Parts: sequence; structure tokens; C-alpha cells
Amino acid sequence: MADPEEMKDLMEKYKQKLEKELGTAAQEKPQKTDTREYKKFKEEYTPGHLTLYEKLCSFSEKLVKVTPDKKKAEELQESINVCHLNLTPTGATSFAMLAPFFIIIVAGFISLVFLKSFFFVLFFIILGISIIGPLGRLPNFIATSWRMKASNQMVLCVFYVVTYMRHTSNLELALRFASDHISPPLSLDLKKVIWDVETEKYSTIKESLEAYLQTWRKFNMEFIEAFHLIEASLYEGDEKLRLETLDKSLDVILTETYEKMLHYAQNLHSPITMLHMLGVILPILGLVILPLVVSFMEGVKWYSISLLYNVGLPVLVYYLGKTILAKRPSGYGDTDISELPEYKKNTNVSVKFGGKELSISPLKICLMMGILLFLVGISPLVLHLFIQDETNLGFGEVDESSTCLRAYCLLDYRTDESGQSSGPFGLGASILGLFITIAFGFSIGYYYRLKSKNVIGIRKKTQQLEQEFASGLFQLGNRLGDGIPAETAFGRVSAGMEGTVSGSFFKMVSMNIRRLGMGVSQAIFDPKHGAMLFFPSDLIESSMKVLIESIKKGPKVAANALMNISRYIREIHKVNERLKDLMSEVISSMTSQIKFLTPVIAGIVIGITSMVTTILGKLTLQMKQLNAGEEGAGGALASGFFGQGVPTFYFQMIVGIYVVQITYILTVLSNGIENGSDKLNERSELAKNMTRATFLYCFVSLAIMLIFNMIANKIMAVSLVGT
Repeated sequence: MADPEEMKDLMEKYKQKLEKELGTAAQEKPQKTDTREYKKFKEEYTPGHLTLYEKLCSFSEKLVKVTPDKKKAEELQESINVCHLNLTPTGATSFAMLAPFFIIIVAGFISLVFLKSFFFVLFFIILGISIIGPLGRLPNFIATSWRMKASNQMVLCVFYVVTYMRHTSNLELALRFASDHISPPLSLDLKKVIWDVETEKYSTIKESLEAYLQTWRKFNMEFIEAFHLIEASLYEGDEKLRLETLDKSLDVILTETYEKMLHYAQNLHSPITMLHMLGVILPILGLVILPLVVSFMEGVKWYSISLLYNVGLPVLVYYLGKTILAKRPSGYGDTDISELPEYKKNTNVSVKFGGKELSISPLKICLMMGILLFLVGISPLVLHLFIQDETNLGFGEVDESSTCLRAYCLLDYRTDESGQSSGPFGLGASILGLFITIAFGFSIGYYYRLKSKNVIGIRKKTQQLEQEFASGLFQLGNRLGDGIPAETAFGRVSAGMEGTVSGSFFKMVSMNIRRLGMGVSQAIFDPKHGAMLFFPSDLIESSMKVLIESIKKGPKVAANALMNISRYIREIHKVNERLKDLMSEVISSMTSQIKFLTPVIAGIVIGITSMVTTILGKLTLQMKQLNAGEEGAGGALASGFFGQGVPTFYFQMIVGIYVVQITYILTVLSNGIENGSDKLNERSELAKNMTRATFLYCFVSLAIMLIFNMIANKIMAVSLVGT
């Protein structure tokens, strides 16, 4: 029987010989993924709110242990494994039962004792009962969000694995290469696949990968098929068949992605229409009749309506939107370069002061701006505290039927028969109240603008480079195929593509080589002067790394690698454009809702509300004057028939904040449908849509309020003359 030490030495000897013959460099050997490194990586990526959720579930399980049934426990455990949460199905179920109970008890007690409102008690009871189900399925929602982000990176993942394995047929190295060039969460999944082998949970990389792929069996079969083809290529003895199998794997995921997105687009119209009706049309049109409702039901207060419109409805619309997004197939995602360390500073505002450059957080600037605008918006409430006599606080013609003796009042607080004051009903207060909406809409929009404006320009330039890059790589591959050294080839390609973004990239590499005496690798990846510093793209970076690795095996190998990468990029770009084509109708419909329909409809509603409130207020005042001195139930009924109603000031605040909320939700939803999980583009769209929708809403509201109040005063003047 052979000695184990001799066997080990023999294996090492042949391993070194194979590496030498195959040209596998020493640095290509897989580096051990340390347990602590993986855990640190996971902790850095995992959002703070998930960590808090894990702690709450752990605490709930210790306090009250609620065990789910076997089927639900298995489903929850699967979701927990997918998104790497540190909790148990029992903990998640216990939290789902305990949290609503806590909300009902605490919020109900506060509502009953301090607010003395049974409406709020009932609201919180309904809220508590209704969130038991969603909280119980929260790990499933988190897993769905994780899957959506991960699935958006799957095409690129297969692309990177295939690209690497064309020149080095090693699955573990290819997975490591892919994990280094895609962003979380899929990079975390791939690192875990490697980590499970290093910690000996699985004996081989294929076993670990197969166990991971099984988690996608119900959600993304094309991803599994693509990797099975990649694994099959390892067993092909013929080089031509091996490369064809690798090419087939990328074709499979691209074709299947397109077909799934086609079905998704076809089935999307009905949910989007329902979302539009529930989230935009019905709520805003419902506000038209609310002034009349509250005039006859004095128990209904403005804050009750606010609770419904600014809490209940946005949560419902957001939930429906997330449900729609959860069914989105995989796509082609973009990297959020604002999260990269070298571009973090670009998300702040730079101000030169005393010869020094200060970096200020956009959050601080927009928070101060929002507070100042909000103070202007609530100024009618502040003025009422200091000014009791409102006789002269008005503008326009003399009008004795008005509390301020003018056609239009600034504050207009009214007192009912019990002596309780309510308001402000004045047109001036309603106009000033628009600043509350501006405080929320403009400050949020401006925050996202400051945070994304510097980075989005770099991203757009990079996207343009990616579109042109396929042609540039093809030309570079041709030059290398002609036997021209890579150092010279970059210069020749840049001369042929002068005036394009790709030409600028290749020229920068060439300049670094000629003027700074750098090698090809340093000219591209140098941390201070490298061309990649100015074009942050995982796609380009990975292509250049493949070039560097394949050059070691000869110019012909490098030329073939670049030409195949060029073809892959063209195919991915073609499928991506088709996907955008499929979604264009739905996206254009949602964009029109965000940019025009929602703010305009809401503005018109505010104008109608203002007119109705003005007419009802003046009718009530006239009835009181006509019945002055009368005794009996008839006079009392006539004088208090319409009630005080809800001031336009509060209605405008409710609707304005709802417009801001619905604009935010629809923007996030439309970006998610079109681009998947693309946070940078989401921030850019929020910056434009929040500002535009807020401005349009405030402009329409102001114009319609002024016009309709003039009409209301004319109507009341005619009716007064008639009497």
C-alpha cells in the first residue's frame, strides 16, 4: 500500500506539471475564502434595517414562541436561506404576532386616553389585524426583493463565467472572477458557493454550485440550464465543441430572458390599470365629495382623512407595486457607481470656503430647506396664536358676508355655536399652505438631485462607452490577430475611433503607455492614472482583465477572446433594447401619470374643494344672519345645517403630501419595471419627477383656487342681491 506522504508529493508534482503545460499562472490559484472575511463582507452588505429585523425576531421568539405549521416553516426557511438572514421561522412568526398586538395595545391606549378618539382606536385595531399576514410573509418579501436584484445580474454573471472559461477552463476561478465583477447580492451568493467548499460543507465546487442552483429552480430555470451547459463544457475533449457549449449557455439565458419578459409585459396591463385606479384616480376624485361629507358629518376631522390618505392608501399602493415588481423576470442591470469608494465624495456638495473645499451632505442642505419652507406653510396656524382680531386680515373688495369683511380672507377662523374655533378657511391660508407640499416635494427632489447629478453624468458617459465598446473590442481583436503588440494596438484603435467615447478610453490607455511608460495592465488599472478610473464599468473592467489574462497565452488567444466578448456584448445589448421595447407602453403610461395626470387632477380637485368650502361657509354665515333673532328649532337647524366643514388649508396639505407620496411610489415602480434594481437611475428619476410633479401641482392648485374663488364670490354676490 502506497505511503500517503508519497502520494501527496506525487500529486503535487503532477499538479505543478499540469499548471506549467496549461499556462495557469500561480496567481490564478484560488485564494482561500476565509470565514471571517465572508462574514465581514455579509455584515457590510446587509442593510441596517435587516439587522434590526433579525434582532426583533430573536427577541420575539424568546418572549412568545409561536411555531408555524410544517409547510409554512419550510417556505420561510427557504426564504431565510436565500437572503442569508440570521433568524428562524419560529422567530419570524412570533414577531408577526407580537408586533401587531403591541401596536393595537399601545396605539389604542394613546388614542383613547390622550386623543379621546374611537376612530383612531378602530383604525389601529384594523391596522394591527391587517399587518399580521404581511409581517408573517416578510422573509418571503425580503427574499423576493433579493431574488429580483440577483436575477437582474444573472445575464452578466453567465457572461463573465463564459468569458473567463473560454481561455481558462476552471469553474472555481470563473466563479471567483464573476463574483469580483458583479455587485451584491449575486456576488454574495457566489462567494458563499466558494466559501461552502473552503469550509468543507461540500467536497467540490460543483456540489456547492448545484445546491445553490436548486434555490432558483422555481424562479429561474434558464439560469440553471445555462450553468449546466457551462459545467458540461468541462467534459468536452474537443476544443471547438467546448467553446460551442459555452456559447450555447449564454444564448439560452438571453433567449429565455426575452421570452419571459415578453409574457411579463403582456400580463402587466391589468395590474398597472388596477394600481392606477386605486392609487390615483379613485382617491383624488374621492376628495371632491369629501368637503360635502364632512359638512354634514361633523365628527369627521381632517386628521382622520389624513390618516386614510397619507398612511393607509400609500401603504396599499406600495404593497401592490412590490407585488408587481416581484414577478419581474431577470434583465440586464447597471452598477450603482455612487456606492463605489472612489465616487462616494461625488454624492456630496463641494463648497469652497477660505481657500478650502468643504464637502457638505445633501441631506443637511435639503433638511434645512424643507424646515424653512414648512415653517412658511404653517404660518397661518402660528399667526392665529398671536392675532385674535382678523377683521383687517383680508384683501379684495369689501364684503360684509365675510368674517374679515373682505372678498378674500387671509386666515378666516370661524366659531360654531358651542364657541369652538376652527380654521383657517381663508384663501390666503390655503395659498400659504402650498409651501407645506413644496417643503416635502422640493426638498426630497432636490436631495436626490444633489446626490445623483455628479455621478449620473459619469454613468451616462460609461453607458455610451459600453454601447460603442463592442466595435472597439472587435477592432482591437483584429489588430492583435494581425500580430500587432497590445501596446501599439491601443494607439491604432484610438486613432480609428477618434471623437467617440470608446476612442477616448483607448487613447487614454495609449497615452499612459507612451508617456508614463506603463505596461498594459497598469495603464488600464492604475489607481491614480488608469483609464478605468474615468470609466467605471464592470463590463469594461472584466473585458480588460480577460484581455490581460489571455495576452499571457499569446496574441491569437487574446484576439479570439476579444472578438467573442464583442459578440457577447452586442447580443446582451440587443436583448436589453428588446426588453425596453416591450416595456415602453407600460412605462409611458406610468410616466404620464407621474409627470402630468396626477398633479393636474389633484390641483383641480383642490380648486373645486376651495370653491365648495367658500360657498358653504358663506351660505352658513348668511343663514345665521337671516335667522338672527329667530327662536325655535327651525332657526337653529338653518343656521347649523351645513356645519363648519374642513378648511381647504388642511385638504390641500393632505392632497399635496399624497401627490408627493404617490409620485415617489410610481417612480420607484416604473424604474423597477424598466431597469430592475438600478438605484442610481432611480435617484435620478426621483430628482426630476418629484420636483416637476410638485411644481405642477402647486401651480395648478394656485391658479384653480384663485379662479374658482372668484367664481364663488360672484355666485354669492348674486345670491345676496337676489335675497
